[in-house]
Amino acid sequence: MNRTLICQILNHEMMLATGCTEPAAIALTAAVARGHLTGEPTHVKILASVNIIKNAMAAGIPGTDCTGMNYAAALGAVCGRVDRQLQVVDDATAEDVAKAVELVRSGNVEMGRAPEPDKLYVEVELTNGSHQSRAVIRGAHTNVTFVEKDHQEVETVAQEAAADPITPQLIKETLSIQTIYDFVETLDRKIDDLHMIEQAIKVNSEIAKVGAEGNFGLNIGRHIRKSQESGLMGRGAMLEAVAVTSSAADARMAGANAPVVTNSGSGNQGITATMPVVSAAQSLGIDEERTFRAVTLSHLMAIHIHADFGLLSGLCGATIAATGAACGLVYLQGGGVKQIGYAVNNMLGDVTGMLCDGAKADCALKISTCVFTAFHCAAMALRDETVKPTDGIVESDPEVTIANFVKLGNDGSPKMDDLVLDMLLQKGM
Repeated sequence: MNRTLICQILNHEMMLATGCTEPAAIALTAAVARGHLTGEPTHVKILASVNIIKNAMAAGIPGTDCTGMNYAAALGAVCGRVDRQLQVVDDATAEDVAKAVELVRSGNVEMGRAPEPDKLYVEVELTNGSHQSRAVIRGAHTNVTFVEKDHQEVETVAQEAAADPITPQLIKETLSIQTIYDFVETLDRKIDDLHMIEQAIKVNSEIAKVGAEGNFGLNIGRHIRKSQESGLMGRGAMLEAVAVTSSAADARMAGANAPVVTNSGSGNQGITATMPVVSAAQSLGIDEERTFRAVTLSHLMAIHIHADFGLLSGLCGATIAATGAACGLVYLQGGGVKQIGYAVNNMLGDVTGMLCDGAKADCALKISTCVFTAFHCAAMALRDETVKPTDGIVESDPEVTIANFVKLGNDGSPKMDDLVLDMLLQKGM
């Protein structure tokens, strides 16, 4: 077991982001292009993959009342800070927002679907009559693979992109359920670089408070609280965790100007891999050290499943993060590697098939469903109850169950993505 590499994988696959990561990736691409344009941009052209388009259409942009990839690109072109990565437009002023809105409303932002096979692809071209620049992000939300200035490629960008040592194949070769369990059992916070886990617990807990105190999206977290007060729902550890996690997602999807720590390119998945475990630990009085290890296991499990699954899909990624959370809940309460495998089989025997129909307010509703299921599946696993290998896609080896889930997500996604995008575009959004 390469402990240093596992830490590097964690810190590579978790990062700070504000708002939905797909609009953020669009804004970042525009900001990169802006850095290579002589003069101010007067026209913006965006081409993106189906998955990017459907996840950017209805997600709120932090610090604004705007939604959509056109406003994300315009804002990135006006004031985006490349050094801030997925917090690229956090510092936008009211004047910056007004400029971006004018750019869109004047008809100078053009959008289209990219003729590329990649699930995660964003291309932004800026022009102003005299000069041109273009940037491409591909494969990961911050992975800039191409830049050109006045139709001449900037060679250093491709070289830097190729130098990234953490690839999906390396993650796949490094992580397994057994390896993750062994790492978490023996981790030493004085030696192992786990700063992103520390940030996830702190930062994702903060946005949960923001969501609980504000008025965001569908207010799923607040509705659960009101149902508890009315007696319709109970006040146990499970519903407390559902409310806390949903509140964080409510705030994020509505564009609250508060950061999250992501998992595998998704803020919602970072929240879902963190908050159920943190909340349960608080409700059950479990110590901070055990909690930290359980959160680490949850995030590593989500990263492990994503290695082959990819960052974007026609299936909802919250199911993956919640599978990680179920495993973390099992570990939190003293379960071993066998019970963690049972939790995987229970989760993927249950929530597999949840559709991703874009990033929007009701993502918090889907997350609430997944968190509820995570507690149920973890409780079953701790009692050595598991979906039988004769049933559905589940196999006796949970690693094979994961492989089956991945195959469904990858081979079944293209047609689903096209159908969903057609439905969204028919709305005239």
